[in-house]
Amino acid sequence: MSEPFIDDHLLVRYRELLDAEDQAFSEMEHDFEEGDAQRFALDREAWLAAIRHRVSFLDACGLVRLDVVVS
Repeated sequence: MSEPFIDDHLLVRYRELLDAEDQAFSEMEHDFEEGDAQRFALDREAWLAAIRHRVSFLDACGLVRLDVVVS
């Protein structure tokens, strides 16, 4: 298997995905601190979706195997 190709585009996109994940986590954290259980549940799903999106991107780039991360 060949080494994955890492370029500026990949790094910029990965940073965007990390920032989206961080933002979603911050929203969830704020909901927790405020005691807003309904909003927490929604933002938790957004955070988990952001994680799945980031890991799927890494899988598509050949940097991680999704089946290994999920198991």
